[in-house]
Amino acid sequence: MTVGIILGFTIQNKTKIVKAIGPMINIAIYVLLFLLGISVGLNETIINNLDTLGTQALLLTFGGVMGSVVLAFFTYKFFFKTKK
Repeated sequence: MTVGIILGFTIQNKTKIVKAIGPMINIAIYVLLFLLGISVGLNETIINNLDTLGTQALLLTFGGVMGSVVLAFFTYKFFFKTKK
C-alpha cells in the first residue's frame, strides 16, 4: 500500500497515466467480483445454507440502511438545518 501511495504521488501530474488507471481499476473490481461469485457458487456449505444466510444478509442490510438513514437525519437536523 505504501508503494502504491508513493507511486500515485509521483505520477499524479502525468494525466495520460492517471486517466488510464480508472478504467483498469473498474475492470479489476469486476473480475474480482466475478471470481468471488464463482467461489461462493462452488462452496457447498454456502449453497446448502443459502436460505439462512440470505435471511441474515437481508436483515443486516436492512439494519445498516435504516441505521444510516436515522443517523443521517439526526446529523442533518443538528448540524446543517438552519434555525428560523
